[in-house]
Amino acid sequence: MIRRIFPFLDWFTGYNPTMFKADAIAGLTVALVLIPQSMAYAQLAGMPAYYGLYAAFLPPMVASLFGSSRQLATGPVAVVSLMTAASLEPLATAGSESFIAYAILLSLLVGVFQLALGILRLGLVVNFLSHPVVNGFTNAAAIIIATSQLSKMFGVNVDNAEHHYETILRVVQSAVHYTHWPTLFIGVLALAIMIALKRLAPRVPNVLVAVIITTLLSWAIGFEHRTTVAGSAIQSPEARALIASFNEAVDGITPLAEERTKTSKRLEQAKKGHNAIARLDAEHDDRVMQSKIEELKNKAHLYREEIRLLLFKASIQADGSVLYYPVDQLPAGAQTDGRTWRIQVGNKPVKVDKLPLTGGGEVIGTVPKGLPAMSVPTVDLGIMLHLFPYAAIISLLGFMEAISIAKAIASKTGQRIDPNQELIGQGLANIIGAIGKSYPASGSFSRSAVNLQAGAITGFSSVFTGLTVVGTLLFFTPLLYHLPQSVLAAIIMMAVMGLINISGFLHAWKAQWYDGLISILSFLCTLWFAPHLDKGIMLGVVLCLLVFLYKNMRPVVTSLTRDRSRILVCAASKGLKECDYLSLIRFEGPLFFANASYLEDKISDLMLCKTTLRHVLIVANGINDIDASGEETLSLLVGRLRSANIDVSFSGINETVMKVLIRTHLDTKIGADHIYPTLEEALRHIHPTLHSPEEIKLCPLGINPQPEVIHP
Repeated sequence: MIRRIFPFLDWFTGYNPTMFKADAIAGLTVALVLIPQSMAYAQLAGMPAYYGLYAAFLPPMVASLFGSSRQLATGPVAVVSLMTAASLEPLATAGSESFIAYAILLSLLVGVFQLALGILRLGLVVNFLSHPVVNGFTNAAAIIIATSQLSKMFGVNVDNAEHHYETILRVVQSAVHYTHWPTLFIGVLALAIMIALKRLAPRVPNVLVAVIITTLLSWAIGFEHRTTVAGSAIQSPEARALIASFNEAVDGITPLAEERTKTSKRLEQAKKGHNAIARLDAEHDDRVMQSKIEELKNKAHLYREEIRLLLFKASIQADGSVLYYPVDQLPAGAQTDGRTWRIQVGNKPVKVDKLPLTGGGEVIGTVPKGLPAMSVPTVDLGIMLHLFPYAAIISLLGFMEAISIAKAIASKTGQRIDPNQELIGQGLANIIGAIGKSYPASGSFSRSAVNLQAGAITGFSSVFTGLTVVGTLLFFTPLLYHLPQSVLAAIIMMAVMGLINISGFLHAWKAQWYDGLISILSFLCTLWFAPHLDKGIMLGVVLCLLVFLYKNMRPVVTSLTRDRSRILVCAASKGLKECDYLSLIRFEGPLFFANASYLEDKISDLMLCKTTLRHVLIVANGINDIDASGEETLSLLVGRLRSANIDVSFSGINETVMKVLIRTHLDTKIGADHIYPTLEEALRHIHPTLHSPEEIKLCPLGINPQPEVIHP
């Protein structure tokens, strides 16, 4: 029992210094990949980069200690990061304090959901996410993730649109207007380094090498150029007017938001007091406030876009002061610094006396030194109810990714994987991670592969990985300041290349055409509704359930006859003649309320079409379960057939179904002499009673002395 609760105790069996050294080297190797990846994925989730490091030290250690896989590397991953951003976008602005708080709360919810599934031994619930759905979603997510990094690669800033493809169009338009070429060059250089090292020297940590080279280059060339100036230094009345209009629009949102909060409270009180008139008034006021807020947000967006399109050149004056002119209005002969400057504008009002300008590229900037303060996330019931559907999807999707990776590794190591124990490990990792300011984490395919290739033997390798991240947070965060944002974008693009799997669509289509269609529809729907990724998954799950229900409502009901080789096959598909007096009806699947009438309809059609019919033999080998509706249908069929002077028998009834027939006394109604253990014995008894010796020789079901084999 103790080993089941603390599975890591098994690691100590036969553990020796050689194994310790192998785990330490593997853990350090994974950490060198994890540190830059985690910061990149944090930004993909809409979090500050250093929150990726917070998600990279506790979750890997806890997941390895309480999971069943010894080589699975847990931490921030691309798909879960994207889902986190998509689920929180309606609630708060990415990167804001409330957004971060909701992300940490989401991690807690995900962990509780996974832990509950693991304790209740419900790991099989992940089967609701079928492979075709996951394949379609993953391919779409890879494209969404990769294209979401284009703005960082080109060095442009745009507002997110309602749909992802609209956001990409804005990025393209901004890139055509202005691309920061040093940013693009460093991003492409990082990609080239990682691709080259992956092919030429696969054992070298290509991500780390790319980060070191580009960070040193960024520091050497002074990649980041920022300054603040007084509004009077901007020699453009148009720019100053746009800034004033933008500030006015943003400042107008705050009092309206406060007023709407009061209106929401009035609405809640009216609902509790069952005051219909007060509720209608509050709902009207709420709609008015919402309309005004949306109008101001739209105005702020338009002003912000126009401000971002403004490009300036610095004119250095004789006294050393600097004035900034629009690029097409720079005075002739003016002395410049050779840079193009832009006004930095976000969701907050711009300080006119300290106007932020940038003339270089974006870097990580200051990373807080030290470990995050440990605390339980603030629980907000209303927010939790909103986040729960997303938490469930992230839980299942993250676990499916983790267990798939764990099983792939186990096929090489021979280790036994327990899905429920893995759920417990992943759940505890997210719960304890939330206490350490982590957002949702899961198993990583790329880092798990690195862990295995580096020689990891036990989960101690992940413990070493977490401790390495701790050391980085305590001592080495200043070294990350000059890391370019475009390099993080390149790391993400490189990571998601492996998620694209076109052959998965073809494989699903070859297996069943409807599986291929579901995969394609999940892919297209996820792309279309992005960033609302849950809609793509939900569509796929609903389609799979509908196909499952349709197939179970219309199971395979086959009339059997013999072919030339005397083997029993489907008469309709082979175009073969059937016996005039005896029909062999094979039913495939459980007989329950959803399909019981289907069997009844098939036999009714048989009675109408086959006027010479004298006996029906129901081949029940394929009926693996039966409910009350199915039993009632069989009882009605027996009575109906016999009242029409058509006898009925059964063969191959399994033990589970037979127990139901005995409990309901249907076996007595059928008759013990009409229930046969095998089809062969049933034919040997029934067939001669329906035919003369001459007819037996001509009948397709003529006596076959060999054991019967039923082919589909």
